Amino acid sequence: MLLLGFGGPEGQDDVIPFLRNVTRGRGIPDERLEEVAHHYRHFHGVSPINQQNRELRDALVAELDRRGIDLPVLWGNRNWDPSLPDALREADARGFRRILALATSAYASYSGCKQYQENIDDALAETGLAGRLTIDKARPHFDHPGFITPFVEALRGGIAELREKIPGLDPAQDVRILFATHSVPNSYTGDFGPHPEALGGEGAYEAQHLAVSAAVAEAAGEGAAWDLVYQSRSGPAHQPWLEPDINDFIAEMPKGEAKAIVIVPVGFVSDHMEVLWDLDTEAVETAGEHGLEVVRVPTPGTHPAYVSGLIDLVLERRDGTPVAERASELALGPWFDVCGAGCCDTEERQAAVRAHRARMLQAADA
Repeated sequence: MLLLGFGGPEGQDDVIPFLRNVTRGRGIPDERLEEVAHHYRHFHGVSPINQQNRELRDALVAELDRRGIDLPVLWGNRNWDPSLPDALREADARGFRRILALATSAYASYSGCKQYQENIDDALAETGLAGRLTIDKARPHFDHPGFITPFVEALRGGIAELREKIPGLDPAQDVRILFATHSVPNSYTGDFGPHPEALGGEGAYEAQHLAVSAAVAEAAGEGAAWDLVYQSRSGPAHQPWLEPDINDFIAEMPKGEAKAIVIVPVGFVSDHMEVLWDLDTEAVETAGEHGLEVVRVPTPGTHPAYVSGLIDLVLERRDGTPVAERASELALGPWFDVCGAGCCDTEERQAAVRAHRARMLQAADA
């Protein structure tokens, strides 16, 4: 089993090399990278994501041991040490031949799913292990009860915390729940999964998040109004991305509409930098500027239900569990084990991948 993470810097000297890895192939100069490095500089150059993945790896090992399952757990990152190629070299050295990769991303999308598969393919090519290792990837798990349950409990806890801060609070009248996820370009939202017409007109990316948000709000929202909002937009200004931005949404809420907001980072599995900066710093500051109490609830992290659910995902794939028997909380799931041909392949993406692969070949020949 391979825990496949995003990776993050663990010191000031790591920040720019890490950002070079994240933006590889785009030709972005270091001066520009330094402009976006301030999130990491603010936290002394340390992203919490690596330590969180160490803790998740240890929790997965403990859960496997508890169940009496002998399944080694490796860990590799897309953009920082321990790197994915190094993890594959370790797997080969230990004699492993079949690997199931478990990505630290719950949703189906290019950046949350297919890009992980591209990184696996690139790592196999870089290490020369394409003929020796067979790597499958567990399905996106946004619909799994192990992912949804921690958010339900977290939302209940968030509303309880607001009740302590605001005597007489009526969630149905006084609270707005904001389910936050990473924004993506509009052009990426409908080029994978079922056709938007089958999803009520929404792209698959939006449909997944709306389905999870609705399930969590219904289970724990106590009648409070809720919205899906976006964060962490990047890219050129002329390129449209999903909206509304969480800060814009908070700023535009009519005065007196709510006394408090609960931010549920439903798009993320751990409290990494985009949660700590975009939500705990920027969104909380915006809420304060507009006189709103705010609670940001935790991500699944190493919640026992989440850890157990991840092991269930691995076992369902290992054992070939029929789709009808797989755990799913939503009508939209369970998602596919293997993406269909052309999934996520907008012309923009195809061109970027072709250019990246060409640069890799040139580097290998140099």
